[in-house]
Amino acid sequence: MTGNTESEQIVSKHIIVISQYFYPEQFRINDICEEWVKRGYKVTVLTGIPNYPEGRFYKGYGLFKKRKENYKGIDIIRIPLVARGKNSLMLALNYFSFVVSGFFWKAFTSLKADYVFIHETSPMTQALIGVWYAKKHKIPCYLYVLDLWPDNVEIVAGIKNKLILNQLGKMVDYIYRGCNLILTGSNSFKLSIEARGVKKEKVLYWPQYAEDFYKPMEKCKAADGKFSIIFAGNIGYAQGLDVLPKAAEIIKAKGMGGKIVFNIVGDGRYKEDFVKIIEQLTVKDMFILTERQPANKIPDLMAKNDAAILCFNESPLFRMTIPAKLQSYMACGMPVLASASGEAADIINSAECGLCGAPGDADKLAENIIYMSEKAEEELTLMGKNALKYYENNFSKEKLLDEIDRFFN
Repeated sequence: MTGNTESEQIVSKHIIVISQYFYPEQFRINDICEEWVKRGYKVTVLTGIPNYPEGRFYKGYGLFKKRKENYKGIDIIRIPLVARGKNSLMLALNYFSFVVSGFFWKAFTSLKADYVFIHETSPMTQALIGVWYAKKHKIPCYLYVLDLWPDNVEIVAGIKNKLILNQLGKMVDYIYRGCNLILTGSNSFKLSIEARGVKKEKVLYWPQYAEDFYKPMEKCKAADGKFSIIFAGNIGYAQGLDVLPKAAEIIKAKGMGGKIVFNIVGDGRYKEDFVKIIEQLTVKDMFILTERQPANKIPDLMAKNDAAILCFNESPLFRMTIPAKLQSYMACGMPVLASASGEAADIINSAECGLCGAPGDADKLAENIIYMSEKAEEELTLMGKNALKYYENNFSKEKLLDEIDRFFN
């Protein structure tokens, strides 16, 4: 319990959270649920068998293993699904199987809740389960949109078939109609949803926050004197990470290769291709690749680096997106190097906490890296302080959770 009056009033309220991804998968919904438990809510999460991002079930989990468990006071129900694998067909089966399992779960479960909260990172299809459950039990349904559909399917998955996109658009509109409140991770998402005919008062900008363990740690730089840049997160196709070895090639051609190192922490569907590009451009000596780490270890890794990097492929969708890692970087007081545009770039520029270039512009990224590497330590420290200050003023965890409490009450 937090001790505030609002929290005491809702001690018996039960939230059913629909999220295809949950602990031990590393998503921010894990922390949101933990905080709701602390605030006195009963929380049940309907999720899948963990398999993100590797594409195979985690050790100890399976169709007949650990289908129910309790994590930090959160009841977890895991419904069957196909592991996402490493190709588009398996990913489609992964999405579809979760919804089919959710349909039957909704039909036969005796579980009663007071609210539904849908944590929508792709796929949007998972939201159908929450809408169906809320309709059946006549309870409020809240949707948190972090991936915009059908835009995401067209741009990220590369599906251009108008019939498929139109059908997905109808599904999205059905989901929006079935929700009492739609929260969005960016202002641009809010405007896009309103443009689909959703009433303004039904859509609220509710940015992501970073978990409490994301905080500035004491710097412990390597003794080699290199300017070190960290990327921590999913190594997917949407991230546009090919810009990094291309920038490294340019830096190397300028005679600066021995002074700069990229620390890449994470795994994902694009990792094999990413490694091939690094080798093809002969910049392997400028990269250190580390497998995915527990989220609470990332701040310590950041403390060993001078700056953090954020990058995206060029697309209208990504210009509207504020990636979760930006809040993580800023909460740790890291100067940010970005190969991105739109809202993410606007935040970095407003905060005066880093340097931005257009998505995919390797020349500009190389130029910004060299420029930042030659900055005095005091200037880098100021960028980090600016990042933390902006984070505290705009992404306060306590303030954002209090806001949701008011809606639940």
